[in-house]
Amino acid sequence: MSQELVPTDSLMGRLCAACPREWADYVGHAFVRGLADGSLPAAAFRYYLAQDYLFLIHFARAWGLAVYKSETLEDMRAATQAVSAIIDVEMGLHVRYCADWGLDEAAMQAVDEDPACVAYTRFVLEAGMAGDLLDLLTALSPCTVGYGVIGRSLASDPATRRDANPYLSWIEMYSGDEYLDLVRASVAQLDRVAEQRGGHARIPGLAATFRSATVLESGFWQMGLDAAGRGQAAR
Repeated sequence: MSQELVPTDSLMGRLCAACPREWADYVGHAFVRGLADGSLPAAAFRYYLAQDYLFLIHFARAWGLAVYKSETLEDMRAATQAVSAIIDVEMGLHVRYCADWGLDEAAMQAVDEDPACVAYTRFVLEAGMAGDLLDLLTALSPCTVGYGVIGRSLASDPATRRDANPYLSWIEMYSGDEYLDLVRASVAQLDRVAEQRGGHARIPGLAATFRSATVLESGFWQMGLDAAGRGQAAR
């Protein structure tokens, strides 16, 4: 895990340290290894992309909930910016990226939501509705921060295949400065909200939320592999 991205003394660093096996399983999943060496079945990636479209919709809803759960204008602005970035920027980028894989927006809108997508997104929303902003941000963090950790790790690994790797653009997207700046901001926001809400005294409960969210994120990777194994792919 990059110390620059996730300092060990940050709340995110402490949560990762509290769940070492689950975190390692997530960032080193077979799906991720397939991205690195280009061996991931195309059907698995296409299925993942279609589900990720639906995931982004629920992610925007979760950040909308973060606006409601915020108690400071600073946190409200951060959550509002996240909603706008997902709806106004990231969704469009995702649709254009998916077009290169033969998926158009209408097709992705028509896809049935996989149970793995339902499990993680509804867990995040429930964590936010039942708890406070810190609980919600903790549930979101394996995705927001984890993708940057994965992207940075794959980009810096000399074993990552670069010649004719169909997933190189995905790796470059999540290891790029724009996304890594978002990761650093998310780590800082988690620390700021934890300071406001006695987060370091709540580590056991937050770690339980983080552990569950991380396992569900691993399930999202596994979802693509399982779909490919069934001969199922988004069309």
